Amino acid sequence: MTPSTTTSAPITPLKPTHQRVAQHLVDGLTTQDITTRTGLTPHTVRQYVRDIRMSLHCPPRCKPHVLVDRLLATEQVTLPTTDRAMPELNAEKRLLLKAVAELSSPRDIALAAKIAPADLRSALDELLDETGAADVTQLVVLAHAWHLLGTKPTGTVETGAAK
Repeated sequence: MTPSTTTSAPITPLKPTHQRVAQHLVDGLTTQDITTRTGLTPHTVRQYVRDIRMSLHCPPRCKPHVLVDRLLATEQVTLPTTDRAMPELNAEKRLLLKAVAELSSPRDIALAAKIAPADLRSALDELLDETGAADVTQLVVLAHAWHLLGTKPTGTVETGAAK
């Protein structure tokens, strides 16, 4: 399994420049979109994303949706609001949602969600359809907006904006 993002070390509050890039990640922007919006070089954006991962104790290869989950769970960025109604999700779908938010590897997601790896794609597609999310990153953002995810990891340090 992939290394857990849980750590006893405190989460380092993001610098304002990192926080702006992090907010763009939560908004679903790609590196290229962020460079266009901010005027930063692609190299700088990639470096900021690496710095954000380190601050949140995320593994170097964690997927964007896992990074977005950590950003929202630790209140490092503003939680987006949504006017979409929260769907009724059964226990299995909530377990899949939690696994998707916390894990990067499809195999690990399937194991944590207690489904066969071969069934993961169809289960994810069904969850995306049911929630109206375009992709797994947007799914994680919507889940936080609906308060289905978001328990803050222990040992986090709140930023001034989050207090």
